[in-house]
Amino acid sequence: MSDSPAYAAYKRRIHRNLAFYGLGLAAFFLLMAWAERQGLSRVWLGPIFLFSTVMIYAAIGIYGRTSDASEYYVAGRRIPPMYNGMAAAADWMSAASFISLAGGLYLQGFSGTEAQPGGLAYVLGWTGGFCLVGLLIAPHLRRLNLYTVPDYFDVRFGGRWPRLIAAFAAVLCSFTYVVAQIYGVGLIASRLTGVQFEIGILLGLGGVLLCSFLGGMRAITWTQVAQYIILLLAFLIPVSWLAYKQLGNPLAPLVYGKQIEKITEIEKVLRDSPAERQVRRVWERREKEYEARLQDIEGALRRDRAAALERVRQLKARDADSALIVAAARELAALPKTPASARELWTRAMADAHERAKPLGGLPPHGQAFAGDPQGTPQEQQAFETSRLNFLALVFCLMVGTAGLPHLLTRFYTTPTVSEARSSVAWSLFFIVLLYLSAPALAVLVKFEVMQGLVGSSFDALPSWIGQWAKVDPALISITDVNGDHILQFSEIRIAADIVMLVTPEVGGLPYVVSGLVAAGGLAAALSTADALLLTISNSLVRDVYCHEVRRDVPPEQRVILSKFALLGVAMLAAFVAALKPADILPLVSASFSLAASAFVPVMVLGIFWRGATRAGAVAGMLGGLGVTVYYMLANSPAVRAFLGLEAGSVLWFGILPVSAGVFGVLTGFAIALVVSLATRGGD
Repeated sequence: MSDSPAYAAYKRRIHRNLAFYGLGLAAFFLLMAWAERQGLSRVWLGPIFLFSTVMIYAAIGIYGRTSDASEYYVAGRRIPPMYNGMAAAADWMSAASFISLAGGLYLQGFSGTEAQPGGLAYVLGWTGGFCLVGLLIAPHLRRLNLYTVPDYFDVRFGGRWPRLIAAFAAVLCSFTYVVAQIYGVGLIASRLTGVQFEIGILLGLGGVLLCSFLGGMRAITWTQVAQYIILLLAFLIPVSWLAYKQLGNPLAPLVYGKQIEKITEIEKVLRDSPAERQVRRVWERREKEYEARLQDIEGALRRDRAAALERVRQLKARDADSALIVAAARELAALPKTPASARELWTRAMADAHERAKPLGGLPPHGQAFAGDPQGTPQEQQAFETSRLNFLALVFCLMVGTAGLPHLLTRFYTTPTVSEARSSVAWSLFFIVLLYLSAPALAVLVKFEVMQGLVGSSFDALPSWIGQWAKVDPALISITDVNGDHILQFSEIRIAADIVMLVTPEVGGLPYVVSGLVAAGGLAAALSTADALLLTISNSLVRDVYCHEVRRDVPPEQRVILSKFALLGVAMLAAFVAALKPADILPLVSASFSLAASAFVPVMVLGIFWRGATRAGAVAGMLGGLGVTVYYMLANSPAVRAFLGLEAGSVLWFGILPVSAGVFGVLTGFAIALVVSLATRGGD
């Protein structure tokens, strides 16, 4: 097929369509830039970007609609390698990569601390994982002409349990992943349009469903190609602009090293600044106050309620402004309802105050290679070992997790041949590297801009974007005059990783049209991954569970219809969970990698490269690996510990953070699968 004249004509038609799309996109961006210069309000620019890009994706989704099973599940297996690589890159550049990766590097530096693995771990782990996919997994799975990842376990091991466990694991890790994407969609839609976060989720969800509901993998593939072009421009334009502004050279990855030296010098000044020391002392005092509250939770909660009630009563008694009364009533309503919730809340607040009482507001020096000192005191040596171990553990989890993510592996089912599956992996790496080389540069340039342009400003002259983002969610950005000097100190700024990329144009003073483009890029990244994840979940539920366990004689057309309605139901459930804001994007995505790594990779690799792997070994290995990973995550979850009445804190093995729980799961899965397979050889 790949050498036929019809396929060559098909590729020429795609090249022509891509060229027209690129020209149209450039014309639209220039039109918006011209409109802004002519005075078009920002109130209109944001919704225009949101509406226009979603309509482009919707048009592609409608054009690519299908009820053919092969087209719906694997895009007819005729996607050329370069376009499959672009789609895989868009699939891969999720909200975590586009929105939060630069934020992780901004907050955690390159190699982190004892409590943070470091932003460079994400770059190395995610990129290295693609090498594992290309070398070990993708070509072999493509050769088997499968439709889903659980299909592999069915074909290789037979029986019902390997397939059922694989389907459950695919749903679990994909659902965790898709909640993070829909959270990102809500964040951007809310900021662009000014609507509430929950309504923003529904707006973005409409775009997701228009693409994946109608056309399955075929529509998603071409939508992802279109989304990749947008997110590439959205990432490279602001980082190039900032590099040119600060260094006179737009090639950010080549020149940003000079800014690291300047940031290091600024960090030394900030550490010794009297005003910064004053802020740190205030945070130390607050940490002690929370510590005292936790000594007598019920008494402290009772006093807080009494004080809040008395404030409301006094305001009403003197007929104060209704806004003040409402604000006081909200403070009263926001108090913890039970001692357990108070313990959880105050424990987190104490930990936050503890971090912010450190120099630089708890952020590690940006150029530091691991915390502590290998030649220092025993405590410093321990800190160095722990931070290095967590860095390596996260790199391992992300690499191995990449090789096990169902929605990513399914992407390589869509090429005509095995060799083109390999080529598309190489194209994917190329398109991903274009952005990943720029992410560390972006983090450094934004931090320099904050340190030079924002720190030292008067609180009366802060830029308007700070308040606008705080309206979306106060947890995204917090700037408080802690020491009361009316001058902004570095330790008084709290920016969430999820918005560092999105505020880059505003921090750098770029035209608002660039902010619209960046938001459209973030939306494209989140939508592209959400589409693929929802399709993976619905296919697992219908093809791997319903059509095997409930009703086997379902015609292909009915399977497609069932998959579409399953996708709709899962999307609504994921939107509901995302609206609860269970966690930030990076931790949710990292957790899904650990789950995928431990559930799939050990048994999949053994099944491919070792004939001795048995069905019993596969079942035991998958359950053991997944069980250990889930246990480690739950045992160290503050919410779970508070719910079970356990003491606050963590029970870490070898000091490894829960975000890297997959380390234990993968090793356990390999060991159990190997031992049980050896013990049951000849029994399958």
